[in-house]
Amino acid sequence: MRFLVRDRLLGIGDDYWIEDEHGNKVFLVDGKAMRIRDTFEIKDAQGRVLIDIDQKMFALRDTMVIEREGEALATIRRKRLSLLRNHYRVTLVDGTELDVSGKILDREFAVEYDGELLAVISRRWLHVRETYGVDVVRDDADPALLIAVAVCVIHLAEKEREDD
Repeated sequence: MRFLVRDRLLGIGDDYWIEDEHGNKVFLVDGKAMRIRDTFEIKDAQGRVLIDIDQKMFALRDTMVIEREGEALATIRRKRLSLLRNHYRVTLVDGTELDVSGKILDREFAVEYDGELLAVISRRWLHVRETYGVDVVRDDADPALLIAVAVCVIHLAEKEREDD
């Protein structure tokens, strides 16, 4: 499954649609403005909230939390000691860890579980300017969760770049 994301993604308060490869609107990313912390919701085409994304306020490293129906689903933070590439760790509530690595700011990275590829985020396949694709490789993977992971790591990487 491939999804197309317009790259105006990081404006808090901006809403934008994520489309499937056929141009159908699948997910709405709803950025919540006027909040103390950065907050997003990912909704389905009918407006139902599938995923909530919040930035943790009092963490030593920038951290984002993904929730589903009020329950924590995953925590995302930059991996320490990642010298060569942008590297993030996604810790699911059951203790499972996903690894996100690549050139985050260039929108060229992968999400893996235990060395197995789950999703590839890339601009290479697309000719539409300021758009990147989220290619969910495994059929049993949760597309909303993987899109939320992409939204989070890009947001954290952009924020880190602004702070430097």
